[in-house]
Amino acid sequence: MKVGRFVIVFLLLMGFLIAFGDNGLVDNYVMKEKLKILKSENSRTMEENDGLKKEVILLRDNPQYIEMVARKELGMVKKGDVVYRHVE
Repeated sequence: MKVGRFVIVFLLLMGFLIAFGDNGLVDNYVMKEKLKILKSENSRTMEENDGLKKEVILLRDNPQYIEMVARKELGMVKKGDVVYRHVE
């Protein structure tokens, strides 16, 4: 009888270690979830990098794009433009 109890306790202990120990089932699940999150962040970052590369190429090579950015983001005007100011 004592050997049977020892075997049951041993099996329960091993089951607990397999489920909750280092590199156990729970830890494996948590790591898989973290991997999914990191892959999605990596994908978003790669898309952002691609967009920034395209913008760098436009800023380097396209004078019309440079002018558009200067007008839109910096509020610049070129000679001959009429500027209207709205005062409230």
